[in-house]
Amino acid sequence: MIIYNVTVNVDQDVAEDWLNWMIDTHIPDVLNTGMFESYSILRLIGDEKSGGITYAIQYRAQNMAMYERYKEEFAPGLQADALQKFSGKFVAFRTLLEVVK
Repeated sequence: MIIYNVTVNVDQDVAEDWLNWMIDTHIPDVLNTGMFESYSILRLIGDEKSGGITYAIQYRAQNMAMYERYKEEFAPGLQADALQKFSGKFVAFRTLLEVVK
């Protein structure tokens, strides 16, 4: 199992709108690609000095091939949607994790 982790720091003034958009629109769009089987949304605790609210969204894929296909075929368009809607209001970085047990 592969976990695609997207850590996002969102400006406080749009954090509620961003989270609602993630839950109602973006995450369903990501899952509808068929490349991930589930997700979690986590909020960092003790991150008040960052100037925003930090979330980690974790998507679970069966294998690396599913993630690679997502990255090539779907990620550019979905990421562009986020940039268009919340440009300059968030910073994101992405990591991959492999479930060992």
